[in-house]
Amino acid sequence: MKRILFLILLTASVFTACSQPKKVSILGDSYSTYEGYNPEGYNPFYPNDRNDVTSPDQTWWSLYINAKGYELEENNSWGGTTICGTGYFGRDVYESSFMSRVDMLGNPDIIFLFGGTNDAWSRAPIGEYQWADWTKEDCKAFRPALAYLLDTLQKHYPKAKIYSLLNSELQEEINESMREVCKHYGVQLIELHDIEKQNGHPSIAGMQSICDQLLEAIK
Repeated sequence: MKRILFLILLTASVFTACSQPKKVSILGDSYSTYEGYNPEGYNPFYPNDRNDVTSPDQTWWSLYINAKGYELEENNSWGGTTICGTGYFGRDVYESSFMSRVDMLGNPDIIFLFGGTNDAWSRAPIGEYQWADWTKEDCKAFRPALAYLLDTLQKHYPKAKIYSLLNSELQEEINESMREVCKHYGVQLIELHDIEKQNGHPSIAGMQSICDQLLEAIK
């Protein structure tokens, strides 16, 4: 009798766990922002009077989460930030970089890493590929910083599935670096294309295109 009761309780707990919607966290820049959905003090791009996205429901992440029936855990996105510790005009921006925010994603089942755009636009140093023993000085360059970021994400969130999104229209040096580092860590890289943009950022149509490409790429 006790064995039957145990099996019933075990089955019920498994069913409950399976029926819970997956939780999604985002580590990003302005492409993933929306006022009121990011930590206080961050710099959101959306809404913006030079872009037709006027509702959080029109963002790529909201469209994707709603399409899949998932829940938003954390959206740690900060406009203008780089993956590496070097920002525009060569400034030291480690405190706002993706690396400094890696432990602020809650307890997600899925993590979307959507960065590299500002590293490209600011012409941050590329650096050399490096797979261990990173210093703060090493991580002023893009390649070692991205490797450190993925390594840390995998160790900090061992149960989460990580996807890296690559913006369209970036320098090939950034694209190739993303491919190589993601391959090294076994992280699926989703290379986006045909994103309509206004003021350099996805429009309503661009956001829908990103969502559609994610739905196609993640099976």
